[in-house]
Amino acid sequence: MGDEQPDVLLTGLLFYDLVLTGLGKPPTPGEEIWTEGMGAGPGGIANLAVAAARFGLNTSLATVFGDDYYGAYCRDVLADQEHIDLSLSRTAVGWHTPLTVALAYDHDRALITHGQEPPYSQDALMGDPPAARTALVHIEAEPRAWLAKAAANGTHIYADVGWDPTQQWSADLLDQLSLCHAFLPNDTEAMAYTRTDTAAAALSKLSELVPVAVVTRGRDGAVAVDQTTGEYADVPALDLDVVDATGAGDVFGASFVAASLGGWPLEERLRFAVLAAGLSVRHHGGALAAPGWYGVHQWWQAVDDPELRRAYGFLADRLPADPGPPLPHAPVT
Repeated sequence: MGDEQPDVLLTGLLFYDLVLTGLGKPPTPGEEIWTEGMGAGPGGIANLAVAAARFGLNTSLATVFGDDYYGAYCRDVLADQEHIDLSLSRTAVGWHTPLTVALAYDHDRALITHGQEPPYSQDALMGDPPAARTALVHIEAEPRAWLAKAAANGTHIYADVGWDPTQQWSADLLDQLSLCHAFLPNDTEAMAYTRTDTAAAALSKLSELVPVAVVTRGRDGAVAVDQTTGEYADVPALDLDVVDATGAGDVFGASFVAASLGGWPLEERLRFAVLAAGLSVRHHGGALAAPGWYGVHQWWQAVDDPELRRAYGFLADRLPADPGPPLPHAPVT
């Protein structure tokens, strides 16, 4: 790793994503459906890493690549195309990169995955994690040792959580929030873990456990509380065409971190994250659908709705003078 401190530190499982779009409805047994489109590219933890890197953040990723075509392709894209630091990552001999097929329909997606647990754990990859400004993590029932080490280094931990297949939603998982600066679950997860029945009630409980609490609500936008500044924000979603929702939550999280590192007010951070996530669903795939500064700039230049111009007027001062060149998206047929 270079001498420059990472803005964002990440670790997790990487997938090769194959996305099929335009299904209209899910297939039933014995039925064949022809899709309107197909895209492919890195997925899983790569979604967060690429989304962060495309906002100019120095991004360090610790993951495992298989010694197969999919692993080599993903490594080349992340290192050479997206300029992500992979010095903490490893290639595992004889292990196959997990593959996910995403079926996109009805503004959502279903996932089918083939793969095995990697031969290196997150703690083995991280060791003593480098000091970083932030870390984007996916907390699970079993705490990761590296997380406490990173927090002790002064790294601000931004965490999300996934669906609990056991349906137990153990509140013990929330104990890990004592290490976190921010927690960004969706409303279903937030309500389940806090034993509440509204996003607002879940946010209220979570705000007692972590300095910055955010609850995303899909088509209803997002709500957040920042106890460090005393701010509250409630932001609607944008009405944008959906091609593929894969990775939208990851783009939201990375964009929120980028705006937070810029010191933006909470409402601006939340609007920016909602916008970036919304722009990502207009393209195939997870990681390579991330809009970056270029995508946000293109959207802002095209906006003529007076209400949106007012709501997102802060972008006039926040966007870099040079948003960079057009970004490559997932190869599509």
